[in-house]
Amino acid sequence: MNQELTQKLYDDFPELFRGKDKSMRETLMCFGFDCRDGWFRIIYELSSDIMKLSEQAGVEPPEVVQVKEKFGGLRYYVHGATQAIYSRIQEAEDQSIQTCEICGGSGRRRSGGWIQTLCDEHWKRRGEHEEAVDTRH
Repeated sequence: MNQELTQKLYDDFPELFRGKDKSMRETLMCFGFDCRDGWFRIIYELSSDIMKLSEQAGVEPPEVVQVKEKFGGLRYYVHGATQAIYSRIQEAEDQSIQTCEICGGSGRRRSGGWIQTLCDEHWKRRGEHEEAVDTRH
């Protein structure tokens, strides 16, 4: 994810991403968000909902320890969450496999060597036998 979107998440949800400056022995958030910009809205809304759910339950927000793409889907790992939060995370992860990783439009999982979730337009932009360009960093 680009630096501007990354910083917005860090700024708006400092409680969730409180471990981002820890060493890699303690968290993988030290590597930032290992996914493309198209999932920003999903991650932002999920983070907002986690803060609300934590407040409603009267508990400290969980610490996010990794956010990444895996097999064309979002993975959002936390420590110390309630069951309601884990359920909300699952909803967001399910939503990601229907959302283009690049633009955030409607997408579906596709395989061309690497499993990705792409809209028709971003799928067409790939060469027939070419791997997708990794624009995460």
